[in-house]
Amino acid sequence: MVDSIIFDLDGTLWETTHIGAKIWSETASKYNVCDQVTADQLKNLYGLPTEVIANRLFPTASEEIVLAIMKESCEKQCPYLEKDGGILFPRLIETLNELKKQYRLFIVSNCQEGYIQSFIKGNRLESYFEDFEYPGRTGLSKADNIRMIVERNHLKNPIYVGDTAGDAAASKEAGLPFVYARYGFGKVEKFDDVIDSLYELTQLSLD
Repeated sequence: MVDSIIFDLDGTLWETTHIGAKIWSETASKYNVCDQVTADQLKNLYGLPTEVIANRLFPTASEEIVLAIMKESCEKQCPYLEKDGGILFPRLIETLNELKKQYRLFIVSNCQEGYIQSFIKGNRLESYFEDFEYPGRTGLSKADNIRMIVERNHLKNPIYVGDTAGDAAASKEAGLPFVYARYGFGKVEKFDDVIDSLYELTQLSLD
């Protein structure tokens, strides 16, 4: 019987690419890098480690400049999101309220320091998620961070919900069933179950 659900964040619970594109573009311009970042670019990259995203956005810039843009963009983005928020997927709060009645809830996302915190604090979701992890704190892969959440919280039968092939691969590597959020950013071919809206998660047979 499933006892817990671990969520990916971007493309699964919320959407912030419009904000990210603005901040990444402004920061790149400051460093005289003219590559304009679009929301569609970010939708195709979100789910990857932030360092990989930065290198793909600015392939002609030096490693030093790329890392500087990444660091400053992440620092700017989190306070903005905490204050004004991203776009929550439809019926998020309703879904979490239903799921919390039966399952323990967690987040593992490939992000930098402060990003998950901005999602939780900015949307007053502290009471829903027991724990979360990310490479900006641990330096570990998504699969390893999933394992860490499972071990730290003594989870017996968790599942992972995400929207990209990377999420599916990490879930498989960590040994968890994978539920594909098909409404998100990515394309996934192999999964254990699928949802076309977040609220459908409350209607799946997870036992």
